[in-house]
Amino acid sequence: MRKKLDFTDVIKYYGTVIAGVLIVLVFSILKPNAFATIGNFINISRQISLLVVISLGATLIMSIEEFDLSIGAIASLGGVLGAKLAVAGVPIWLCFVLPVAACLVIGFINGWIVTKFKVLSFITTLAMSTIIAGFTFWVTSGATVFENIPKGFRFIGSEALFSIPLLSILMAILTAVFWFVMKKTVFGRKLYAIGGNENASVVAGIQVKKLKNITFALCGGLAGLTGILMASRLGSAHPTGGNGLFLQAYAAVFLGRTIFREGVPNIIGTFIGAAILGILANGLTILQVPTFMQDILTGVIIIAAVIVQRLGRGLK
Repeated sequence: MRKKLDFTDVIKYYGTVIAGVLIVLVFSILKPNAFATIGNFINISRQISLLVVISLGATLIMSIEEFDLSIGAIASLGGVLGAKLAVAGVPIWLCFVLPVAACLVIGFINGWIVTKFKVLSFITTLAMSTIIAGFTFWVTSGATVFENIPKGFRFIGSEALFSIPLLSILMAILTAVFWFVMKKTVFGRKLYAIGGNENASVVAGIQVKKLKNITFALCGGLAGLTGILMASRLGSAHPTGGNGLFLQAYAAVFLGRTIFREGVPNIIGTFIGAAILGILANGLTILQVPTFMQDILTGVIIIAAVIVQRLGRGLK
């Protein structure tokens, strides 16, 4: 009986990591010359960089037990605004700063509506997603922005430092920064307190509304930055370019929640979850598995992660 409980605990607490290791081993055996190479792992780090950045924002939101369904639309808007500004000849640094600032404001508005009028976050952000999508299509007339984009705008998305893509380096820096914020600062502890018990947080004197507004703003800013980085990498911006990251971002967060015993959203767990998704997508692409199968697997992974988390809480 004791052995059975031990095995259950192992699956409950380390099942996601074990699954990730097994995925790597399977692809390494099936395609050793294409998958199990340093060059491919560096390529994977670049491929997951955008997912990790947007997932950091989703992690912050879920730490306060809220949802932001507009992150995909915000990412699309950020990419379009950045590309449009670059084409217009605006200084490159402003092509990054201005769209991020705009997306921060959008995120703050999301938070303000949720906290001021007590509207459910998924309803508010779903509606905001529709508004942003319509605005983005209006700005672009539904067309991809790709003509006359300067090389300077593509620098971060295409260049490398000592063979390490700049996108991978930026991903690592942002992950480290937000890990420190959530793990080592009062701000991070307060977010977890709000997510654990909002009413108790209010009694304890935590400024719940203010912190929620800031969290939604940060989520919007990170989503906007993701869209700009995507446009920089591709050298173009599509009005729906960021939509595909929405589901994967929350898949990464849910996977991350299953990695640690606490079962709460956490930065390192999200990074590992995004890495697993990236490795899976990379391996399936090498095996020439159709893209729609990757979408199906992503959905299955989210459901499995939620089930594992619920079983973990029930079995403890």
